[in-house]
Parts: sequence; structure tokens; C-alpha cells
Amino acid sequence: MTANSSDLTGLKVLVIDDSKTIRRTAETLLSKEGCDVYTAEDGFDALSKIADHQPDIVFVDIMMPRLDGYQTCSLIKNNKVFRSIPVIMLSSKDGLFDRARGRIVGSEQYLTKPFTKDELLGAIERHVER
Repeated sequence: MTANSSDLTGLKVLVIDDSKTIRRTAETLLSKEGCDVYTAEDGFDALSKIADHQPDIVFVDIMMPRLDGYQTCSLIKNNKVFRSIPVIMLSSKDGLFDRARGRIVGSEQYLTKPFTKDELLGAIERHVER
């Protein structure tokens, strides 16, 4: 798939991060590519948005209050309806343990923050069937 923007028009993306800056950055980058971007501050906030919008892909920060990224991913992957949604973990730590733990709870990929536009789009291209 080429990275031209028409490929992503109408793609529903959920970005879950307790950092307003990260949410805004991802939203700006992905909106420019034609994605419909939804954001959530934490896992609890995200669960209702997943039910409401049924996103095509989810980007989730690991370190969040209340419900962290691992718990959020695990809840998505243990739900029959939402299990097939690709989940990409976001973390400021690039540790082997974090990557392994992300795989255990079912995430498809792990991106280290700060991420680039190409990394976000690459993850979408790799995991979303269009």
C-alpha cells in the first residue's frame, strides 16, 4: 500500500494518552492524512469510546492513571467484539520488558515516544486491512 493520504480517509483511530500534547500531536498528524481521530485520557475513558466508535486501530500509552495501557489492551483483547482491533502500545521507555509485556497482553506493535508521523502511518499500514 502506498502512503498516499487517500488510503486513510475515513479510517477511525483512537489515541489514548494522559498527555494532552501527545493526543494533540497524534490527532493533528492523523487528521491531515484523512483519519477520523478520537482521543481518550485514560483506559476508562477509552472503553466507552471504543464501544461508541469501533475504531480501526488503537494507540495506547502504557503509563496512565486509573487504567494503564496494559490493562486497557488486555480488556480490548479479551472482548469478543473488539478483539480484532489492532492495539499499538506507546511508551517513553524502550525496554525489552515493556515490549514483552505488551505482546503478552495482545498488542500488535510497540512505538517509543516521541513517535514520528512515519511511525504512526507505518503502524496503521502494517495492521489495518483496507
